[in-house]
Amino acid sequence: MASAPCPETEFDAPVVIDLGKKKKKDVRKLRKGSGKLMDRVATCIHELKTNGKIAPTAQPVVVIVRPRPKKRRGILSM
Repeated sequence: MASAPCPETEFDAPVVIDLGKKKKKDVRKLRKGSGKLMDRVATCIHELKTNGKIAPTAQPVVVIVRPRPKKRRGILSM
């Protein structure tokens, strides 16, 4: 017997946005909800909603950003 899925258990899959390695300062601004990375995330979500890839009421968004290691400068750095 096939049963219909319950509406309580249905949910949209989370949206995952991988921004790659970015400057530590940019990652900090993203966590606070500002900066150019936040603008990039907002643009990406807007494009996905207008193209119909995600529902207009989609809520869960996961943003993956890794801070880029700081470049070492000096006489002994390699």
